[in-house]
Amino acid sequence: MRRARLGGEGGFTLIELLVASAMSVVLLGAIGSMVVSAVRTQPKLSKRSQNITTARWALERMTREIRNGLAVDKASSSSVSLRTYVRRTACGGNGIPAGGTAAIVCEVTYTCGTTSCTRLEKEPGVYTGTPTTIFEGIDNPSVFCYVPSTSADSLSCGTAKTPVTGTTYIGLTLHIPNPTGSGLTVSDGASLRNATLGN
Repeated sequence: MRRARLGGEGGFTLIELLVASAMSVVLLGAIGSMVVSAVRTQPKLSKRSQNITTARWALERMTREIRNGLAVDKASSSSVSLRTYVRRTACGGNGIPAGGTAAIVCEVTYTCGTTSCTRLEKEPGVYTGTPTTIFEGIDNPSVFCYVPSTSADSLSCGTAKTPVTGTTYIGLTLHIPNPTGSGLTVSDGASLRNATLGN
């Protein structure tokens, strides 16, 4: 009777416990490596998201001033100077006029290098001064393209081109390094104020 009672008691053998423990260790190791990988990639994903948000803000600012632009005075693939309306009491100043006061015409120059873009606001016809950095984190200075341009395909603005007289459209493309691999591209563009566009 004693043997029958001992043999009928439920439980795990030592081998079953060892196998279950080994499987638990493997499973916990896999889960731990996934958590570590997620923690390591999170800063890169956050930086990528921040870069895209900042690039969009910079593009919105540039396109807003392009839409208010009257004429392009100087231009290249990495820089553009245009006469545009700005809400200031004086070109290059910090004063914002009272509501109802008309915007003034200033010369705004955007220049992009291999790492950042700057903005300079001066009186019309003035192209020198101390610029303000508006965006950092690009890896290609070819930001601007124009329609019409010297390219045979004057309706395309996919690559940087040299403008011709009477530019009506400025395209913008910011190439941003991607911490997780291949680079990111954020693009936009705008037509100048009162531009006559073709069909």
